[in-house]
Amino acid sequence: MYKVYCRSFQGVMKIASSFMPWREPELLVGENSLKELPKLIKRNKIESVLIVTDQGIVSVGLMDEFLKNLRVEEIDYFIYDKTVPNPTIDNIEEAFQMYTANNCKGIVAFGGGSPMDCAKGVGARAARPNKSIPQMKGVLKVLKKMPPLFAIPTTAGTGSEATLAAVVSNSETHEKYAIMDTSLIPHYAVLDPLLIVNLPPHITAATGIDALTHAVEAYIGRSNTKETKQYSLDAVKLIFENLYESYSNGTNIQARANMQKAAYLAGMAFTRAYVGYIHAIAHTLGGFYSVPHGLANAIILPYVLEYYGESVHKPLAELAELVGIVDPADTTEQKAVRFIEAIKKLNDSMAIPKKVSGIVERDIPVMVERALKEANPLYPVPRILNKDDIFTLYQLIKE
Repeated sequence: MYKVYCRSFQGVMKIASSFMPWREPELLVGENSLKELPKLIKRNKIESVLIVTDQGIVSVGLMDEFLKNLRVEEIDYFIYDKTVPNPTIDNIEEAFQMYTANNCKGIVAFGGGSPMDCAKGVGARAARPNKSIPQMKGVLKVLKKMPPLFAIPTTAGTGSEATLAAVVSNSETHEKYAIMDTSLIPHYAVLDPLLIVNLPPHITAATGIDALTHAVEAYIGRSNTKETKQYSLDAVKLIFENLYESYSNGTNIQARANMQKAAYLAGMAFTRAYVGYIHAIAHTLGGFYSVPHGLANAIILPYVLEYYGESVHKPLAELAELVGIVDPADTTEQKAVRFIEAIKKLNDSMAIPKKVSGIVERDIPVMVERALKEANPLYPVPRILNKDDIFTLYQLIKE
């Protein structure tokens, strides 16, 4: 009965999704496209913005030219740079106070997934000033227009510039959860490959496999549409063709641009078709141990795909054919296995560990509960897992 309930819920959500007010961000794409953003902000008659970022980005001077161009356009800006990996409710509240105190009219998210999640949280608070972040946890709890949001990704991974989700951590309970609402989709996104040429190899690797996880989980799930399938296929192909080159030769502008495009397309896929147990487990690791989200996904991905077994053989075989790693004599199962092995090989080539270190045995029961609560009944996974299954997966991934 539980599985019937989950599938019924997912069916209703899939139908409802087709009526939701989806927005696609307007894109500024290509080398030096960031230079165009201040003019665009000015054209939107926005005179003051809050920039949500982190200290790493400030310290390397990645924003310097952008700030100079904002000054040229006479746009006031206020910088919130205290965002931590797996941003907290406190981060969002501090940034929101800065937004309101300075009478800002727009929000710029400058960074990886964490500043973007934080910025979306600020947008949600601005749209619903009488609602707390925990009160907006889950699906469609904002439902109000938020200020213009300009997303500037500095990694090629999260796809947050295309999605309706903001992932938040509660530093007191170690809980990590998502706020999901179409109003949180950024209005504009800048895909400028010059912003990621100096991204360290280990971050390039983890964020790249994060994008692959988004594309694969969307593709193997049961809420696909023709459109989301194509987004996933395009993203997977781009990642297999460009990720290792980006990792080993970071200054290859074309490879970097292709990875940005892949991350965006994967974001477009999973924001409509959802993710699955890989993300649910990864969120618990971020909440409990601050494991970077992309790294957690990268480690977990092959384990969960193997655990799904026959339920994913057909879609994984299709992905194996797409990236050209099959033999004409292969069965569907053999093709699927080849795809999983290709992910393991890619992980190995980029020094991604095979296990998650630091998992404490006594934490596992709580993490199992939280992962299941996140995934069921919402995520349209290929096979519905129970408590024992999730417990087994934690045992498989832990060092």
